[in-house]
Parts: sequence; C-alpha cells; structure tokens
Amino acid sequence: MGFVSEFKEFISKGNVLDLAVGVIIGAAFGGIVKSLTDDILMPILSLFTGGIDFKEKFVALNGQHYASLKAAQDAQAATLNYGNFLTAVISFLIIAFVIFWVVKVANRFKKPMKVTPVAEPGPTKEQVLLMEIRDALRGPAR
Repeated sequence: MGFVSEFKEFISKGNVLDLAVGVIIGAAFGGIVKSLTDDILMPILSLFTGGIDFKEKFVALNGQHYASLKAAQDAQAATLNYGNFLTAVISFLIIAFVIFWVVKVANRFKKPMKVTPVAEPGPTKEQVLLMEIRDALRGPAR
C-alpha cells in the first residue's frame, strides 16, 4: 500500500474528521470563554475585591517595586504573573463546567442502547455425544 493511499485511508476515517471539527469548535469556544472571563467575570470579581485587576498582580523577581506589570516588563524584569495564572485557572474552570453540562445534556438526548439478552448456546456435538454415553452407562431410566 502506497503512502498516498494509506494517508487517504487514514484521513477518510470518521474519527479523524470528528476530531478536526472538535478542535476547531474548541478553539472558537476557548475565545468565547476567554472573553467571558476577561471582559465579564473578572471585572465583576474585581468589584468584590475592591477594584483589584488580577492581570496586574505580579511579583518582580529582582526585588524592585514597579507601578504596573507593563512597567516591569518594559524594565525587562523577570516577573511571576500570578494574576494571569489566576485568570487562566478561572477560564479552565468555566470551560470544564460548560463541557460538563454539554455532555450531561447530550447524554439525555442520546438514544439508550437496546440490550438484547444473549441466549446461552446449546451443547456442542461433543457434549451431546458425551451426555448420550453417560446416559447409556447409567443404564435404563427407573
């Protein structure tokens, strides 16, 4: 089998196409969640925390104090941006929560699989022959 025909067979499988569609939709969904987190949830959360902008939360590793993250970055100081990390964690939790509910709702609409009882197979020819021999050795039925 040639490389091209093998690649055609691989790419035409349904799972590969489903995965590609999932990745594209996931990327678009990630943009929506990022906007939801950055533009809606974090400003609301900053109201409850006294107007704190989490994206501006950082620690300069050189020991100096900077007025903003931009100022620290302009000074080329190494920083731990724990505010950005907190925002990413919140985004992840939102995505996980939404995916949980999407799967939960999708499972409701999924048709339940019909379970058909499997009948036990009858005895094989060898087993029937052995039962006949056994019965013959026992003698006539009483």
